[in-house]
Amino acid sequence: MIFPQNSGHTERLGYNYKTREVYTMGSGERRKFDREFKIEAIRLITDRGMSVAQVAHDLDIHENVLRKWKNQFLQDTHNAFPGKGRLKPEEEELRRLKRELADIKEERDILKKALAIFSKHPK
Repeated sequence: MIFPQNSGHTERLGYNYKTREVYTMGSGERRKFDREFKIEAIRLITDRGMSVAQVAHDLDIHENVLRKWKNQFLQDTHNAFPGKGRLKPEEEELRRLKRELADIKEERDILKKALAIFSKHPK
């Protein structure tokens, strides 16, 4: 896989891997990388033995970003980089349980109020 390099231009270049187009980025734009790109970058380090500094330079990304990706990938290979809006299975289960607990607490509070109302007004 060949990655484009910033060829000394002052503006920052982006690269669309699907259309294989290079484009200039505004100063406020943030680059986004898909899961496949991150995994391929990590494989350059782990499989091909390239240094983090070299891969970071070749891909025009900061070394710390690449190290972070590598650590995330090595911690959980299958669930690394779930993507925007997607959670890891454990986090999804935790979210579901928290939502269920909130619903049960709300039902409990309603029942407490109803019990208080009915116990105050006997027939």
